[in-house]
Amino acid sequence: MPEVIFTGEKGRLEGRYQPAKTRNSPIAIILHPHPQFGGTMNNPVTYNLYYQFVNRGFSVLRFNFRGVGRSQGSFDHGTGELADAAAALDWAQSVNPDARACWIAGVSFGAWIGMQLLMRRPEVEGFISIAAPASLYDFSFLAPCPSSGLFVHGDKDAVVPTAAVGTLVEKLKTQKGIVIEQQIIPGANHFFDGKTEELMGIVGGYLDKRLPGTRKDSAA
Repeated sequence: MPEVIFTGEKGRLEGRYQPAKTRNSPIAIILHPHPQFGGTMNNPVTYNLYYQFVNRGFSVLRFNFRGVGRSQGSFDHGTGELADAAAALDWAQSVNPDARACWIAGVSFGAWIGMQLLMRRPEVEGFISIAAPASLYDFSFLAPCPSSGLFVHGDKDAVVPTAAVGTLVEKLKTQKGIVIEQQIIPGANHFFDGKTEELMGIVGGYLDKRLPGTRKDSAA
């Protein structure tokens, strides 16, 4: 799991990068929860998401948003963090010029940033949004949502009500040309405490359905 430093809008950003073994493998970018509430690239859900993609032959990058860990800059309420995510994708593409596709996966605040990046980068063909903060941030920019993907939420989430995500998902499901799926995990809170294994089972199953034949024997 090589440590990497790449250039962002406000200076260096630190990340962890696992290159794929084949040149044309897809890229995945993993985005962590809110920087001001303890979110880092080593968040357990973020970490496990990283390996779901590594184990399916992706070149995968997770990184710290500005002001987190050794990443330079300071929290910018989403605007700067979106620029960080774009810089991460730019870097990953620069070292994978033959990559055939890209996926975005985000957790909570990272899911909001990821969906914004999805709107700006047509090469992103799939997304995973975990605990999407639909009641805290405006997701109306998804008009239309350009790619198919998966939302996963816990029914005991005290930060973002399940109903708020359900409303967003139902709105997106009316759009033609994409398939939006949602899974609810009983007993899971916003952080998926004690439910990470079940969460990763859902994510892995979705990836295997979308990307048949990519799973390796190793497990996250």
